[in-house]
Amino acid sequence: MDWHPHLWHPITQVAHSDAPQRVVRAQGSLLELEDGRALIDAISSWWVTLHGHAEPSIAAAIGRQAHALEQVIFANFSHGPAEQLANRLSAHTGLERLFFSDNGSSAVEVALKMAWQWWRNQGSERRQLIAFEGAYHGDTFGAMAVGDRSVFTEAFEELLFDVTRLPWPATHWGDTSIDEREAAALTALREALQTPTAALIVEPLIQGAAGMRMVRPQFLKAVAEEVQASGALFIADEVMTGFGRTGALFACQRAGIQPDLVALSKGLTGGFLPMAVTMASERIYAGFISESEPTATFFHGHSFTANPLGCAAALASLDLLEANPQAYTGFEARHQPHLEALAQHPKVQDVRCTGTVAAFEIEAGETSYLNPIGKVVQRHCIEQGVYLRPLGNVVYLLPPLCTSDAQLQQCYDALQSCLEQL
Repeated sequence: MDWHPHLWHPITQVAHSDAPQRVVRAQGSLLELEDGRALIDAISSWWVTLHGHAEPSIAAAIGRQAHALEQVIFANFSHGPAEQLANRLSAHTGLERLFFSDNGSSAVEVALKMAWQWWRNQGSERRQLIAFEGAYHGDTFGAMAVGDRSVFTEAFEELLFDVTRLPWPATHWGDTSIDEREAAALTALREALQTPTAALIVEPLIQGAAGMRMVRPQFLKAVAEEVQASGALFIADEVMTGFGRTGALFACQRAGIQPDLVALSKGLTGGFLPMAVTMASERIYAGFISESEPTATFFHGHSFTANPLGCAAALASLDLLEANPQAYTGFEARHQPHLEALAQHPKVQDVRCTGTVAAFEIEAGETSYLNPIGKVVQRHCIEQGVYLRPLGNVVYLLPPLCTSDAQLQQCYDALQSCLEQL
């Protein structure tokens, strides 16, 4: 297939990338290509396809809703699906208020704006924002600013506001220095918090785009305790980690923490429709209510805020998660024996796994998103019927929850075959 003359594909350098393959349909974990081949979607189509493609109950819920109410302005109206979703996500997250947007970057932007304006509405001088080295929070300007400087942000650096950045003590199996690195990161956090701080933002447990860099739950819990003891707000970017991906419904729950703000997207609708939400505490919501000061209002909105079709999909996805939590709580144990076998290969380094996410690094030069070994692995695995998109020399699996044992075995067989040819 050639490049289409009118399409511009995301995060793709056309000069040295293979032309995209045309997908004609998908079912469960499988993508069916125009030429008749089938590929296991081993990364859930950029981490969004939670229960599998064309999941029948979600598709049916969208269809029913489309015949009743497909869209309405949310500034002056409300509707049942939005109210039901707010009730259920509030119960699951422990945060009382839900603000709708339409993608992960926007959900992060909303959280940052809420945190910043909340302090401003109180007349506070807290101006510091804290983030972590390696972080990725999206591609809009505020999200890029709190993300680490990288190839994603290089062209825009002079437009990005400054943040205080802390070490991220990523760990892996057999890591003997983790205690010292966590202690050093917490010391740096305490020093940073000496400056009046508005908020800290973190990808809880796993930094996704940075290379599936994982931290221990106890480290995240210690960070939250320090931040909240200082009075600063704690923002959890669960765009990737939410909805079972880390082995708990939310990564913050696995770490035993309660954030002040949470950004959610990707798996929210089971991968069917673009939608995002930012969850906030009642305390934060109350800080925007004023009878005398119009500028206290949170002046942010989206045309498709609380789209009823997206809400219907999200409710159906929650039904599936609540009916079968073992689908995500048990996935880490399914990865374990396969990873143990791969770990014996001399080119495999820094094996790690959290929930449904398994990752390792290939010894092939610098650990970098631009490492060309990633395209080599991708091409080989596609030949073996498995679709992967390595992050440079970081190879990861993040499959839909419906992935069968035989399909998971095929994924690891493809990786083993690839390693043998490197």
